[in-house]
Amino acid sequence: MLWQSIRYGIATIASRRLFMVGMIFVPILCLLFFVTLMTKGLPTEEPTAIVDLDNSAMSRAMVRNMDATQLVHVTESCESYHDAMAAVRQGRVFGFYMIPRNFQEDAIAGRKPTVSLYMNMSYFVPGTFSYKGYRTVAVQSAMSLLSSTAVDKGIPARMVASVIRPMAIDINPVHNPWTNYSLYLTPSFVAALFELMIVLLTIVALTYEIKHGYSRQWLADNGGSVVLAVTGKLLPMTVIFTLVGWCMLGIMYGFAGFPLNCSPLVMYGLIPIFVLACQAFGLFWCCVMPSPRFALSMGALFSVLAFSSTGFSFPVQNMYGFISIFQWMMPVRYYFLIHSQQALNGFDLYYSRLWFVILILYTFIPALLLWRFKRACIKQIYVQ
Repeated sequence: MLWQSIRYGIATIASRRLFMVGMIFVPILCLLFFVTLMTKGLPTEEPTAIVDLDNSAMSRAMVRNMDATQLVHVTESCESYHDAMAAVRQGRVFGFYMIPRNFQEDAIAGRKPTVSLYMNMSYFVPGTFSYKGYRTVAVQSAMSLLSSTAVDKGIPARMVASVIRPMAIDINPVHNPWTNYSLYLTPSFVAALFELMIVLLTIVALTYEIKHGYSRQWLADNGGSVVLAVTGKLLPMTVIFTLVGWCMLGIMYGFAGFPLNCSPLVMYGLIPIFVLACQAFGLFWCCVMPSPRFALSMGALFSVLAFSSTGFSFPVQNMYGFISIFQWMMPVRYYFLIHSQQALNGFDLYYSRLWFVILILYTFIPALLLWRFKRACIKQIYVQ
């Protein structure tokens, strides 16, 4: 009986291209996108424009220093503010750096000239990195001017250096000496997308029979057992999602060289537990709201919230209390904690035991509500 149910589940998956695309191609292509996009750790060489109204030796030195930085690359030199703003609106640059007239003269005379920085924050990441590059050049130029002025007035260079930079900072990033942003961001976002695809495709597979009016026959073919019917439908998907997850780990830790400071068995063993927890999360919404439309809406809503409320895009400590509650509802939150403790920091497995237990308990929660899903299959009501 179980094998017959599994065969029906395989036939359902094979009959719709949606399942193959969502289970295999979307997660792997997303991972490859992040890995290739952030090969240098973070976006670099953001195109920027310069409006140099002074055209002095000091302003030209600032332009050269900016072009030498890692974050921005000077691609255009504009004659006016309006030309630079037009380049931003057309998407040729993500921002521009405006040096006023008489900049060198005012700086030497101590009249505090104002350098203007403009960033297109509609593109948050490029805009943020452009601002960081602009600000770095501005601060360095100010410190250089202060040092030169003080030395010209007879103050020893060593004393000037001790005032401008009174202490040296020795930075030692733990487990990420390259300060590679991708090592932290890519596994987290890919896991959230993986959860989204698992939840949505689980809901689609389980509500397929209700939508097309086959649910009564589906239950009858499984001897009236909703447990047997659901198991046969989801087990082939569990196997495929697990294999895809292992393939993704192989790409990250083998090909892309992401840090793995624990036994590979920990992360590879986490994948089937995570897949089952995500499928249980999708089954939960099928039980609570057996309507395909409502189940998909709620599953998508909570899975998308995982991108912003589970801690890897915004610190949990700074969230409002009622928002931070949502983080504990999504399985990817526990995957994120295990990945941080095991793969990134190399903690002993003992310290992650609670998160593993919670993920395992996820698979048992829908069992309490399966009677609702069975009742929906028997009523077989689908509202267009």
